[in-house]
Amino acid sequence: MQQSEFAGAVAVVTGAGQGIGAAVARALVAEGAVVAAVDRNSGALAGLAAESSAVRPCVLDVTDSQAVDSAVELMEHQLGSIGVLVNAAGVLQPGPAVELGDRDWAETFAVNSTGVFHTSRAVGCRMAARGRGAIVTVGSNAAGVPRAGMAAYAASKAAATMFTRCLGLELARSGVRCNIVSPGSTDTGMQRALWGEDTEAAERRVIEGDLGAWRVGIPLGRIAAPADIAEAVVFLASDRARHITMHDLYVDGGATLRA
Repeated sequence: MQQSEFAGAVAVVTGAGQGIGAAVARALVAEGAVVAAVDRNSGALAGLAAESSAVRPCVLDVTDSQAVDSAVELMEHQLGSIGVLVNAAGVLQPGPAVELGDRDWAETFAVNSTGVFHTSRAVGCRMAARGRGAIVTVGSNAAGVPRAGMAAYAASKAAATMFTRCLGLELARSGVRCNIVSPGSTDTGMQRALWGEDTEAAERRVIEGDLGAWRVGIPLGRIAAPADIAEAVVFLASDRARHITMHDLYVDGGATLRA
């Protein structure tokens, strides 16, 4: 991909303070975009912004609809028309479904689903009025295949996935494309929080699979790096994917057998 493809483009990336969101922000900057990096963690954003003047940090809680609307309006005023939105903000509250607390369930949906709605609505209406734009939501392969101990996360990602596809259908005639990238196990802080202290053994279990947890392994034999997911996101945001919309691209090393 040539750097000129995103040269001068304005992109918004939520969850940009760490993990996949940070990798997406870096990848878009490398392709020439100016990135409004959104996260609740001001310290993490400061570190990302220190890497490049093309990163414009925006401390924002995507669960606050009024704050999102105001932030998007300010971004367009200061940076120009937003051409790309990447919804990468996400939280994980693991645990058996019958033991999940109301607060855990609500927070998971507030960030993973409602946050996608807030940002996509605020940016999507502006893109539609201009007749162009690309929205990419970072989902999860857990949205399509049940995972023990991940009911809230999987359900919230499934909701975000279907919302993005419906949005893509509604905005297609306006020239706005909406797609999903669904990662499997990826080497991020969220993933490592599930592993405990023995990360080497935990990583091996993920790759090999766990019949006791009704989970197949990863046929490609490796955990994804955040950059692997970022590459897929950048492709779907680019003009090289100009005839792709409402697509859900699994980037999981074959872990779900694309069930």
